[in-house]
Amino acid sequence: MKVLITYASRHGSTAGIAERVADVIGRAGLTVELQEVEAVTDPESYDAFVIGGAAYMFHWLRPVTAFVKHNRRLLSRRPTWLFSSGPLGTDLVDDEGQDVLEASRPREFTELEDMVSPRGTMVFFGAWDPEEPPVGIGERLVRMMPAAREALPTGDFRDWEAIEEWANEIAGYLKGLAATSAVCG
Repeated sequence: MKVLITYASRHGSTAGIAERVADVIGRAGLTVELQEVEAVTDPESYDAFVIGGAAYMFHWLRPVTAFVKHNRRLLSRRPTWLFSSGPLGTDLVDDEGQDVLEASRPREFTELEDMVSPRGTMVFFGAWDPEEPPVGIGERLVRMMPAAREALPTGDFRDWEAIEEWANEIAGYLKGLAATSAVCG
């Protein structure tokens, strides 16, 4: 079974999550390829997909959204998982009592879930280094407003244990699918 882990990342946080997912699935004995979403040329050659993108201002990055929409027929016929990274900090619940990860789901997820029926979706905490050069107008505006800049938590908030647990679940499912296919095939 050949699995594509593909992603769109602005500053490397999402790429790091994709790398860890690829490592975990690869250690489980599956064939894994890791590529930036804009570098994928032959999605038909993969049996399963894990697709990730950073989220900014509640939206998934455009290249990853475009990839899913463009390949929706293929992705709807093969095991697919979607993930996002973005919320900062360690609080699981915000001041209004909402689950931070659920509230941070990219707005595109509902539409994409209807298109491709992924086996699962996940939102992970991200990372932010204010010394990184800004990308996009939103980041430039935040950097120009000291109060906004100070309100954003600085650091790496990725939960590696949760990421590895999710990747192990995917690997287990795919190994079971491969074993069933071998027996039936």
